[in-house]
Amino acid sequence: MRGYFGLGVERISKPMNVGNLFRSAHAFGASFVFTIDAAYTRIEGARSDTSDSLGHLPFYNFPDLASTVLPEGCALVGIELTDDAVELPSFRHPSCAAYVLGPERASLSPQLTERCDHIIKIPTKFCVNVGIAGAVVMYDRIITLGKFPPRPVRAGGPTEDLPDHHHGGPILRTQMEKFRDAPPLGEVELGKAES
Repeated sequence: MRGYFGLGVERISKPMNVGNLFRSAHAFGASFVFTIDAAYTRIEGARSDTSDSLGHLPFYNFPDLASTVLPEGCALVGIELTDDAVELPSFRHPSCAAYVLGPERASLSPQLTERCDHIIKIPTKFCVNVGIAGAVVMYDRIITLGKFPPRPVRAGGPTEDLPDHHHGGPILRTQMEKFRDAPPLGEVELGKAES
């Protein structure tokens, strides 16, 4: 799968939830994890992070929103249950993204919401646990951007294997020069018509 993603939380107060969320991020192949203005310590989070995700992933602990820095070209995607948010099944994930969830029993701050490139929601009747919400979004990213065989029409697994990927041959500099020096297609056709 091309691109990368990170996962973070803002103003969260329960370290066990963060540990669980970071463990899921590690399992789904996140490139980094982060907190913004959160009451989180690695020692407490480690009680639910049984994969030791912070021993394997870069972790950024931003003290506030103003100090939050993401890689250039990385889209910030807020996960929030609001009326104007895009429903997850209709959302096209950016190839490079950082997903951020709000605190327990509250929402993303208005300042962070304003900074987000996209706001998405999971189409549920009410808010789910932070760890569940993060896992659902990461799963959706994997199934929509990953390369898997198509689902069959009938119940069960796929009946056909995914076709092998075929790489094109090498492009040599001499070939590129030939294409660069060739007249545009319209001029070639015009020349044939005149002769």
